[in-house]
Amino acid sequence: MATTQTPPFTHRIGRIPIRHLSPQQPENRWPSKAFAGEVVPFAATVFREGHDILGAEVVLTAPDGTVERHPLEQRVAGTDRWQTEVPLEQTGTWRWHVEAWADDWATWLHAATVKIAAGVDVELMLLEGAQLLERAATHAAGDPAASVLTDARTAMSTTTLTPAARLAVATDARVVAAVGRHPLQSLRTASEWLALHVERTRAAVGSWYEFFPRSEGAKRRKDGSWQSGTFATATKRLPAVASMGFDVLYLPPIHPIGRLNRKGPNNTLTPGPHDPGSPWAIGSSEGGHDAVHPDLGTVADFEAFVAAAAKNGIEVAIDLALQCAPDHPWVSEHPEWFTTLPDGTIRYAENPPKKYQDIYPLNFDNDFEGLSREVLRIVLLWIERGVRIFRVDNPHTKPLHFWEWLLHEVRSAHPDIVFLAEAFTRPPMMQALAGAGFQQSYTYFTWRNTKVELETYLAELSRETSAFLRPNLFVNTPDILTEYLQFGGVPAYKVRAAIAATASPTWGVYAGYELIENVARPGSEENIDNEKYEYKPRDWAAAEKAGASIAPYLTTLNRIRNEHPALRQLRNLSVHWSDDEAILVYAKVLPGRFVRSGRSDGIIVVANVDPHSARQTTVHLDLAALGLEPGSTFDVKDLITGEKFRWGADNFVRLDAFVEPVHILRIEYPKGT
Repeated sequence: MATTQTPPFTHRIGRIPIRHLSPQQPENRWPSKAFAGEVVPFAATVFREGHDILGAEVVLTAPDGTVERHPLEQRVAGTDRWQTEVPLEQTGTWRWHVEAWADDWATWLHAATVKIAAGVDVELMLLEGAQLLERAATHAAGDPAASVLTDARTAMSTTTLTPAARLAVATDARVVAAVGRHPLQSLRTASEWLALHVERTRAAVGSWYEFFPRSEGAKRRKDGSWQSGTFATATKRLPAVASMGFDVLYLPPIHPIGRLNRKGPNNTLTPGPHDPGSPWAIGSSEGGHDAVHPDLGTVADFEAFVAAAAKNGIEVAIDLALQCAPDHPWVSEHPEWFTTLPDGTIRYAENPPKKYQDIYPLNFDNDFEGLSREVLRIVLLWIERGVRIFRVDNPHTKPLHFWEWLLHEVRSAHPDIVFLAEAFTRPPMMQALAGAGFQQSYTYFTWRNTKVELETYLAELSRETSAFLRPNLFVNTPDILTEYLQFGGVPAYKVRAAIAATASPTWGVYAGYELIENVARPGSEENIDNEKYEYKPRDWAAAEKAGASIAPYLTTLNRIRNEHPALRQLRNLSVHWSDDEAILVYAKVLPGRFVRSGRSDGIIVVANVDPHSARQTTVHLDLAALGLEPGSTFDVKDLITGEKFRWGADNFVRLDAFVEPVHILRIEYPKGT
């Protein structure tokens, strides 16, 4: 009869248990993420049997091999949760783990203090202390601290002194310093190693602006036809975008647009002879994803546009939309890259009951290798042309393992490339795309409008998923004009912009937002006369001169972001409270040890999320979360209006949506805090 041999036993835990390390991704399938300049919270649950006192530290190995050690501390007694924060600057993959140990000296000192005061085991405790000092002196051999420790051992062993005097030796400043330099540890245990990938700052910090280059400089001819804007005419808009403080300019697809089944105004199926079509219907006889629409100019014109943007302090992001118009060259050259239906036709893109007759989706399962290599070629080609940021259209409709491969291939050759996932989809897919390598992601922020919705969602983004998902809080897109914006007027537009700009290190707007373009196509959640299907030139200067633009408000928001490093962090958001169901309160604080000036940077945001009312309430602050002492009062300055207030834990607030719906308050910290 055959016997089954039991495999040898293997411990899954160390002598001192170290568990629940963070940051790490769920399942630890891919490295967690950070960006250059981010203050990263490290934490672990550390404990052991009995009552001995422990110590712990995080050990970081930088990409260049440099090793850093940072002590962990248990900030809430009894939780066994040890933590610290470390600013990371060097890009690349860091390796880290946690080490823990029994702190023999601290354990003895605690027990000796209690027992000697109670007259229990007095001589035994002092003898043990003397032995520990002797051990420490041996460790310190060759260091001046050795003589301090030896003298202390002698004093503690002198029985002619009182027990209290002998114990006092342990708390002498010189002895404390010597033991600190030569700590007495035992049972040192190391956790498993984890990886953390640090990317360039733009991977997580930026202010995005989206416009259609064909609309910038477009002119209508007398016969009703249009002369398209070009890269050259769009270049004239760059200084205005830069002056508003935006540092990333996102362009919808710039490729040739299909003529077969081209869409007309407002997504109709009856285009006129001069209708430009949707730029997301990519490809025609003029070329595909590697070509530039001839109406916009040439590849050289595009490269000149990218260079002009850089001179204005702007990076250009282009759209990577992996889909094709019916007359894209791939359709005839590689029919296997599409899905053929039983009647011999190719399947259109659809989201039943919607059908996108001008788009064929790609099918990666027929020729994964061939199609994947072609997409990589396309991406590398645009990188050669100066692109460092790609906004990816509907990545959730392509296989996840394709993205994992593509992003790895690109990052291996070009680690500075940034991919933004336009993944308005279910949480598992959205989070998996971020985990697999997308540097940024659109989020559900657009549809989180009430106080409770925002409190919950902002806490999730800054805490639960912050190890791998970096939110880009776009306030609108050509496809998204929420009811909140449709019916909230200027107050709604200010509220959404203020929250997006302060709650996340990255936010964005689609052109026209500053003009309060809030009329929707009936029955839809997108603008009427949508720019996706037609030219839409705007007189920006005239609108601002007439007071019909909130461009100055957006400019102020970006200035505040640039001046306050706390707003360029993701994981430091804390939600506070108000007595009103429409008054949202949150804060972002960066302690002074991480700020160049040495003074803490703190911002409190109080927003009236009801754009139709004036609200007054009491705001309640967790002063500890702001780095302030309980019961303290402090000055705050509204960075929108310039008003100053004296605040404490509980504060009266009145916000009139039709005047200023949001307070953005700078905490005036005392020097040294």
